[in-house]
Amino acid sequence: MVSIEGINGLNLIRITGLALADSVNPCALAVLAMVLMTILIQNPEKRKRVLLTGLAFCSSVYVGYLIYGVIIIQFFRTFAEVLRANSGFVYNGLAILAMVLGALNIKDFFFYKKGNFATEMPIWMRPKVKKIIDRITSPAGAFVIGILVTLFLLPCTIGPYIVASGLLSDLGILGALPWLVYYNIIFILPMLAITFLIYWGLSRVEDVTGWKDRNIRVLHLIAGILLFLVGLALLMGWI
Repeated sequence: MVSIEGINGLNLIRITGLALADSVNPCALAVLAMVLMTILIQNPEKRKRVLLTGLAFCSSVYVGYLIYGVIIIQFFRTFAEVLRANSGFVYNGLAILAMVLGALNIKDFFFYKKGNFATEMPIWMRPKVKKIIDRITSPAGAFVIGILVTLFLLPCTIGPYIVASGLLSDLGILGALPWLVYYNIIFILPMLAITFLIYWGLSRVEDVTGWKDRNIRVLHLIAGILLFLVGLALLMGWI
């Protein structure tokens, strides 16, 4: 079993904080809403199909991001000797990256603009993503297309993941894998919650989309504060 407290100074606060900040990212929730809306339009009475499609999409995002995490860690491992010689610089760089991403999200609370760099999916990508999602006709299709869609989500979700993967890279792939599993469970929790709420009839896709649109600034603020605090704590050596 992996020891949480003492692996090269890593602890739950770092990874949990970064994962929580990533999980409230509006663009991931918006894409899930588009997927569920597509299935509901095709099969308005088949709620089980909506559930299976939502779960398939969440699973594909989970698998995709798990793979991306391994790739990022391997990238850091490839340059391990160089990074080890400058470990303090790299560590501080990751902390500053988290703070910059946090500041960008906080800025979106005060000066929001759709498609802002590093915090949302670029405007030019959105029609392409919708066109891909419109092809979904089954849960299996949702899984396959979900893997492809994750590539479009990277610009707005990859920042915190790079910081987390960089912090985990000293553990190697096998040592870091449990942390990546944990991170990505947190990352998809809001998407799973939305899927079940719609399946149980406690909410509609339109309600979710409307709620996201009304609270998008607040979501950016929450993500921004979490990222900035984690980055500051890393930089100051508090965690």
